[in-house]
Amino acid sequence: MKTTTTRAIVLRRTNYGEADRILQLLTPEGRRSVMARGVRKQKSKLAGGIELFAVCDVVLGEGKGELGILISSRLVHFYRHIIEDYDRLQFGYFVIQQVTKASENVDEPEWFDLMSEVLMGLDALTIPLSLTQTWFYLKFAGLLGHQLNLEIDTNGQKLDQKRTYRYDIGEQGLRETPNGEITGDHIKLLRLISTRSIKILAQIGGVNSILQECLQVAREHAAI
Repeated sequence: MKTTTTRAIVLRRTNYGEADRILQLLTPEGRRSVMARGVRKQKSKLAGGIELFAVCDVVLGEGKGELGILISSRLVHFYRHIIEDYDRLQFGYFVIQQVTKASENVDEPEWFDLMSEVLMGLDALTIPLSLTQTWFYLKFAGLLGHQLNLEIDTNGQKLDQKRTYRYDIGEQGLRETPNGEITGDHIKLLRLISTRSIKILAQIGGVNSILQECLQVAREHAAI
């Protein structure tokens, strides 16, 4: 049997028969559907390596059609702090749900990188949840070909640090308006979030006062 060794994140686990389980896996090569035979038995060696909110190493074999076979699994890292915080846990489930749905239509290897980064951000309790959420929404929209334009406004004019803006849902961009809640500082932070990792962003100080507005823009733009 031809086998493939890869790193994976579990998106979905569906019980099948008396002891089996069908898994939807996210890998650096794209999505894979596999059958984990006997995984629900008490002494199964596969069970401990296919947890939610975890990264694992798996060996996959060929099965019937597109459904592969899980031959072995090893837990690499379990992000246990996520399940200790209700808000982080709920957002974690939300991210898995959205990535599962989106990757069915756009099967890109980058989804694995996105999920890995989000899990790390949610697990680090010192990183504000709103920062990880903003990062996810911006990256999610970008992977679907809907990147937020942070260079020009809805009128085609270059964004000005001295002007204020609001997010226009209809135009899907920033619209200049007097007394808008989005300032030059917000735009600067949104640009950083869209181009840097969460770990690097967490080292930037003095952003908590403007992060909530950035989150609102990112959430509205992602439209999920």
